[in-house]
Amino acid sequence: MENLADVVALPAPVLEQVQGWSVAALQALPRLAVALVILILTGLVAWIAKKIIAKLGGSGRMRRNLIAVLQLLSSTAIWLAGSLIALTVVFPTITPGRALTTLGLGSVAIGFAFKDTFENFLAGILILVREPFAIGDHIACDSVEGEVESITIRDTHIRQTDGQLVVVPNAQLFHNAVTVRTNRDFRRTSIICGVAYGENVDEAREVIAKAVRAVDMVRDDVRDIQVFAKAFGASSIDFEITWWTGSKPVDIRASRDQVVAAVKRALDDAGIEIPFPYRTLTVNGPIPVHNVDAHAAQ
Repeated sequence: MENLADVVALPAPVLEQVQGWSVAALQALPRLAVALVILILTGLVAWIAKKIIAKLGGSGRMRRNLIAVLQLLSSTAIWLAGSLIALTVVFPTITPGRALTTLGLGSVAIGFAFKDTFENFLAGILILVREPFAIGDHIACDSVEGEVESITIRDTHIRQTDGQLVVVPNAQLFHNAVTVRTNRDFRRTSIICGVAYGENVDEAREVIAKAVRAVDMVRDDVRDIQVFAKAFGASSIDFEITWWTGSKPVDIRASRDQVVAAVKRALDDAGIEIPFPYRTLTVNGPIPVHNVDAHAAQ
């Protein structure tokens, strides 16, 4: 080492420090080798865990996004444990307890900084696990309504009926009420139809019911239609007509179109009037009437 000092011409304190580092590095080589082996084994275990989760989820019982989330969580946990073990091997003075304490304090700070992100992350996991709705379902939440195109760990993509894409944070879907319109294959819908006061109510009900049952999109095999006299309107007896059809919005609109056309046609054929609104005007005092022809002759 004296020859090295003569060649490099370093000050004695610096040379001693370098020598100390060299000795420490040589002493740490076996520990570094063990730590490297631990990290390699950690990567192997993480890869095996991903394969096992993918195989378990390949049966179709779990969503693809949920499989990816489970793979991410398992890989993160395995790498965290392996890294802590490797760290304690390289630096024996760092115990797992101290490392976890430091990691916990750092996690608290990160959690406060990224509160909304973690909230959406956890909400996404719960949505994927609970499966309140699936891709392809038509849902409504607050002012957003449309078809679910994808569910990610942070947000859900909803395609509205007008073609616009809305990206909704998962926390919003988790905390608020969500209406799943396509939870079942069939859904009930209704319209109001009025007939004139001078018509026979029972006859009108039978004509309407027969017309609605004949519509192709009305699923009276699921549940029978219902026609009830609902109220005395301003100029008509109002009937509430309810039936079952497909649960998609386009099915609702198409079936209403067919039912309205069928009811109108059936009432016209039966001679039952669908009245226009009537207005009765009451005038206080006499109204002067002029003879137009006599006035023109003058």
